[in-house]
Amino acid sequence: MIEEFHLPDLGEGLADAEIVQWLVAPGDTVTLNQTLAEVETAKAVVELPSPYDGTVKTLHAEAGDTVDVGAPLIAFDVAGGESDAAAKAPDATSTAAAADSEEKTPPNLVGYGAAPSSKSRPMRRARRAARGPAVADTAVLEAAPHDVLPETPTSVRVGERPRSTPPVRAYAKRLGVDLVLVAAEVGDRVVTREDIDAYAERVGVSAEAPAVSTPQSSVFGESAERETRIPIRGVRKHTAAAMVHSAFTAPHVTTFHTVDVTATMDLIANLRADKSLAEHRIGPLVIVAKAVCLALSRTPGLNSRWDEEAGEIVQPHYVDLGIAAATERGLIVPNIRGADRMTVPQLADALGALTATARSGKTSAADLAGGTFSITNIGVFGIDAGTPILPPGQSGILAVGAVRRMPWEYRGEIALRQVMTLSLSFDHRIVDGAEGARFVKDVADILNEPGRAMLLG
Repeated sequence: MIEEFHLPDLGEGLADAEIVQWLVAPGDTVTLNQTLAEVETAKAVVELPSPYDGTVKTLHAEAGDTVDVGAPLIAFDVAGGESDAAAKAPDATSTAAAADSEEKTPPNLVGYGAAPSSKSRPMRRARRAARGPAVADTAVLEAAPHDVLPETPTSVRVGERPRSTPPVRAYAKRLGVDLVLVAAEVGDRVVTREDIDAYAERVGVSAEAPAVSTPQSSVFGESAERETRIPIRGVRKHTAAAMVHSAFTAPHVTTFHTVDVTATMDLIANLRADKSLAEHRIGPLVIVAKAVCLALSRTPGLNSRWDEEAGEIVQPHYVDLGIAAATERGLIVPNIRGADRMTVPQLADALGALTATARSGKTSAADLAGGTFSITNIGVFGIDAGTPILPPGQSGILAVGAVRRMPWEYRGEIALRQVMTLSLSFDHRIVDGAEGARFVKDVADILNEPGRAMLLG
């Protein structure tokens, strides 16, 4: 019999996901929990396991399509259905069993989130007006020509993506038509291709010659595109919204401090030469992470969050250390849970696992939530200093610059020393200048003279 599998809620109330790639095709035989596809949400890339043993019948979406939670994703031909005889002459028992079968839902597998309570399409959560996408959508509506908008109000909710199918969204994109404006005309129903055609004709958009980019002759006489349009979605879309929200909510202050880290680099060289530590990759970022955890014990404001609704400052008694990671899909900040309770080798192992997972695109949504303080290593790009933006919900983030050999005053003389710049951004609602300066000084003192960690640990 045919079983339809609908896209499940992948956690935190996310409304949709993009198909990154299918790992199966129609006709393939699959087993329970075999990975069917990779999908990208606003949080991370997630693997979808199969809820059935059977044969793939139909794929309802293609790679690159965005699928709503609750929408059909894939159909299976599952063995073990009713016999022909039972189907021809059902009795009361078989009829009841059939009814139960119709109401049966796929297994609630690990990673799928909560099991749906009904077969109806889940309602989307309205986005808060203070967040980036809602502000952007409002700006689009307000900036549109007056004759584009309907004369009477509709039930379209600003901040929510218009309801449409992937082919219709692709068609609107090719024409350069904004679905928000079309949805404002059609009301609270699914936008169709005919709606887009009618809108395009009225505003003078040609369906025959959509111009996403304009060709231009290159210096070699060949045709070249003047611009490339990249859809804003997935991790990058979520990051952009979060950064805008953070930048315009928390008053950012950044302070800088340059420190001689020669002693730390000597310590790292000695640790790497120790055969008992050979399996642990200990580098400058690991030592900085340890120094940060120790310094936070003296400046708890930097490990706090602002709770606007409760009117409180919340100070966790633990450190979930976020490490900013640049990936092909954009910037993410996964967390090392309980970093303050880890030794240097344990931190090295956790950092290595976190980095490998992030680069492979397998970071889970749970690992991206709930950090209390973050570090961004801009030194790997050869950058000395910067003004990092706070991850939402955190009151501090430390940018670690490149280690450089340069002339430096040392014991009353000028010598070539290894130097690093620390850049701390903090939420001035929670942290005042003195506390921010004390934190940076504590981290710098440990990096300048690692033995000082004994005074804080």
